[in-house]
Amino acid sequence: MSDPTAPTLLIIAHGSRDPRHAATVDALCARVRSLRPELRVEPSFLDFNAPRVGRILNRLADEGATDVIALPLLLTRAFHAKADIPAVLREARARHPRLALRQAEVLGPSPLLTQALERRLYEAGLRPADRRSTGVVLASAGSTDPEAIAVIAEIAREWRHTGWCAVRPAFASASLPRTEDAVRALRAEGVAHVAVAPYVLAPGRLPDRIAAGARAGGADILADVLGPAPELARLLLDRYDEARVAEPVPLSA
Repeated sequence: MSDPTAPTLLIIAHGSRDPRHAATVDALCARVRSLRPELRVEPSFLDFNAPRVGRILNRLADEGATDVIALPLLLTRAFHAKADIPAVLREARARHPRLALRQAEVLGPSPLLTQALERRLYEAGLRPADRRSTGVVLASAGSTDPEAIAVIAEIAREWRHTGWCAVRPAFASASLPRTEDAVRALRAEGVAHVAVAPYVLAPGRLPDRIAAGARAGGADILADVLGPAPELARLLLDRYDEARVAEPVPLSA
């Protein structure tokens, strides 16, 4: 039974032509609901998949919802978080002025994401004892936003300090180096084992490019995407709770 006093959690994913993307978002939403059964959790998409953000906000308003927290299912604060999502939310707010609508922060960076990355590496066959002899390629989708690229580089630096032999960022698009080049660079430096950790949420074209790069570079381990990892579900609820108690801020123009 949902709590009528709690804001609805509207999860906003990018969307993809790849059906695995929407299936992963649905699985993640199901895990969030299992952690907090009283919370109403609704998935939505900016593009390609249904329901679209605007349509589901119309439905929520028609059903009498008065408070919604929109949570971008994004790992970095790049164009979609800065422009696309605020624009969609502003349009919905203009249509439904009685609907209190807040945008939560993006997911990264967070220690929970690092824990989820390590979970996937261990599931792929890496052992905790291998950390000091293993170099990790932190492979993200890539972005033209300098802030997003800087965040990925900082995550790699911080993760390196937790005991890995080396951690290097790589990108599937827009930025360099590519995954295969980062793998080869670690090999050239004498790193005994190289693992690729995709810093992406769901399967799709760019994650497939990361996997192809891992194979082309000769990586020893290729982890799965983050997907509905339990750490990710907990992080969504953390961002929801933070937005619920934070002072409302105007949606950026």
